[in-house]
Amino acid sequence: MEKKIKSLADLKKLSENLKTNIDLREKADTPENIVQIKVGMGTSGIASGAKEIMNFLIDELDKRAIPAVVTQTGDIGYCYAEPAIEVKIPGQDPVVFGYVDQKKAEEIIDKYILNGELVDGVLPANYTAIDKN
Repeated sequence: MEKKIKSLADLKKLSENLKTNIDLREKADTPENIVQIKVGMGTSGIASGAKEIMNFLIDELDKRAIPAVVTQTGDIGYCYAEPAIEVKIPGQDPVVFGYVDQKKAEEIIDKYILNGELVDGVLPANYTAIDKN
């Protein structure tokens, strides 16, 4: 059942949601050319604040006009270091950061994504990508 638009605020919210979905589809056509961030949203990630980190990353990257796509994924295997995120910069291997709070997320954007500098919090890879086998 369609939700009825009852106010200008409802219309603006619908417009924002549609714009976000279109933007995500456009970026998804060439994900290898933009920064990709996966936020571990398994039970331990959610309990540790991953949803807030995901929202912060989406808002901050959009505010700075940094071409990136932020998605959620299930448990990425770092329960001891939640919230954990995987950041893939085009042409580089993914890097997983643990214990990500808002301050750390901002540092990852400023130093790693924008300047290529590694920051504290990198976790050792405990998985192998499917396409590498």
